[in-house]
Amino acid sequence: MQVILLQDIDKVGAKHEVVTVKDGYGRNFLIPKGLAVIANKSNMKQLTRLRQKAEALEAEARNKAQAIADQLKDTVLRIGAKVGDTGKIFGSVTTIQIAKALRDQHGIEVDRKDIHIEDEVKTIGMYEAELTLHKDVIIKVNFEVAED
Repeated sequence: MQVILLQDIDKVGAKHEVVTVKDGYGRNFLIPKGLAVIANKSNMKQLTRLRQKAEALEAEARNKAQAIADQLKDTVLRIGAKVGDTGKIFGSVTTIQIAKALRDQHGIEVDRKDIHIEDEVKTIGMYEAELTLHKDVIIKVNFEVAED
């Protein structure tokens, strides 16, 4: 049985892909759960329209991410932290603080899960974080940890 997948399914296929599955799996699991539809003529026509819409949305998202990347290209975020006598900060700078600094200083919302810091930040100084704005747009942003 050939079906059109409406979602990514592990070990079966990707969203909007036409795959061949066993009849029972298609009729009893995929179709009733809304994960797939039968690959007939009308559904195949609808698939091409869905793919076009998905590609347009993907291109729009990529363009927005690229615009944000261009805006952040040469900026340095400032993050304040309480510092002890030895120059070490109390605690460490986390992705939550970087996301908050992006929101407060530039008005840009980035999920903390899309921010990656190589090493632990436990002293004042300049550091670099990697932001994944889109699967195709990954940039490095400099941030400075200074005494609050």
